[in-house]
Amino acid sequence: MRTDKELLVSGIKKLGYTVVLMFTAPVVIWQAFKNEGHVLYWPVLIIGIILGITAIFMGFKGISTIVDSLFGKRNKQ
Repeated sequence: MRTDKELLVSGIKKLGYTVVLMFTAPVVIWQAFKNEGHVLYWPVLIIGIILGITAIFMGFKGISTIVDSLFGKRNKQ
């Protein structure tokens, strides 16, 4: 079994995006809670929650892609 380097790089890029989102989402949510009386409270909070969910999803996809590159895709029979 050989490592698929293109797939590995793709997985590492996904994890890089995950790290950025992991820091961005809490900051956006914190800013929303800090300004509860502001008109844009709900839109900023919703954007922060979407960024958090995206970070979790990208983390799973990144790890899955790296595992697939190291061990190959499973053949369903």
